[in-house]
Amino acid sequence: MNDSADTRIESDLLGEKAVPSDAYYGVQTARALENFHITGVPICHHSDLIRGLAMVKLAAARANGECGILSEPILAGIEGACHEIIAGKLHDGFQIDVLQGGAGTSTNMNANEVIANRALELMGHGKGQYRHCNPHDHVNASQSTNDAYPSALHVGVVLANARLMAGLESLAAALHAKGDEFADIVKIGRTQLQDAVPMTLGQEFHAWAGSLQGEIRALKQVEAAFYAVNLGGTAIGTGLNAPKGYAAYCVEHLREITGKHYVLAKDLVEATQDTMPFVLYSSVLKSLAIKLSKICNDLRLLSSGPRAGFNEINLPARQPGSSIMPGKVNPVIPEVVNQVCFRAIGNDLAVTLAAEAGQLQLNVMEPVIAHSIFESQTMFMNAALTLKDNCIAGITANRDVCRGYAERSIGIVTALNPVIGYEKATALAAEALATGRGIIELIREKGILEDAQIEVILDPRFMTGG
Repeated sequence: MNDSADTRIESDLLGEKAVPSDAYYGVQTARALENFHITGVPICHHSDLIRGLAMVKLAAARANGECGILSEPILAGIEGACHEIIAGKLHDGFQIDVLQGGAGTSTNMNANEVIANRALELMGHGKGQYRHCNPHDHVNASQSTNDAYPSALHVGVVLANARLMAGLESLAAALHAKGDEFADIVKIGRTQLQDAVPMTLGQEFHAWAGSLQGEIRALKQVEAAFYAVNLGGTAIGTGLNAPKGYAAYCVEHLREITGKHYVLAKDLVEATQDTMPFVLYSSVLKSLAIKLSKICNDLRLLSSGPRAGFNEINLPARQPGSSIMPGKVNPVIPEVVNQVCFRAIGNDLAVTLAAEAGQLQLNVMEPVIAHSIFESQTMFMNAALTLKDNCIAGITANRDVCRGYAERSIGIVTALNPVIGYEKATALAAEALATGRGIIELIREKGILEDAQIEVILDPRFMTGG
């Protein structure tokens, strides 16, 4: 290795190449940095992916130690480097573009090189002195990109899923709190954008919270699909170059490191080419996008106006809404969350197409699968926090508007079905619509019900089931 003040020379299959002397990455990462100028988003943008890589490399190192592949000093150095990465350090050494050819080989080698060079420092050597700790022979020992990389993706998605569920739980709790606050506000429910029957504004908010909680349960359930990993399968699942017992040791250490019940896949050849967990998880993210977008659509509709719309609720004013119309305030927070949902649905399509593109013993499209899922998770985490803090928490209700809509609605005639029958109730509704008169007014005029009955049967509050 020939060094200058600013660079060190490393070599690989293609020959020698200068690498910045202070860089923790090495020659293969340097080549990837030149090859892949695609999104401008580096893999360090997905911190859970980097932590997942470090956890897998740590488990592999410990398994190799048990199998006699690594000496104690090298194992200690690798362990120290991995612990630092898991703690959030050295992530700036992962600058390769998230979209890359090679089925994740560049990402795997980026991890191998960063870990090796930091291990060298911890062992008292300089970066690039690979005879003491080598990215291939030591950090990547008994592994292939094809088992280490997808296993790291499994771990990373599970790490991010915990934070995503926590964010969604916080949003659901905020919606439930508003549901309690608005529990006594009667309004008219609507189906197909037409007046239906009365409900409370609290019921509406509680329903949104319940919808999100259903998605949280689905995220938790689908997480289990990631617990089966192909560690130890190496290149295609046959375990070539992995010592006896390595795979079992590796998964045992991964369980200890993560606190999750990871197991070895039953068929490592099948698991090496399979992307089913990503497809399932992405489908749940799409379902979440649909539910969350619907909630935002409702918020925008119920707050529309204020003079010429529903005007049942007020969203907090976050910024002026127009460069030409004075006084206009737009529902910018629900709007941006809608756009997050659209992007996540597009990411699901990318995952679907990438999963379908697998061939024979490997799916080389896993980088776009990884980026799509990690991006959606990150956007949803941020969207949940933004929607909760900048919108839901500050919503107020226009109580009189809600009550007025309910009392003037033709929909309350539905409560008369058990009393006078559907046909007579329909005729009454038609007359009210044609004349513009109220249902209660017509009932009194025609002597259909006594006032005492009207107070009970046609009380909007009674019709909400409360």
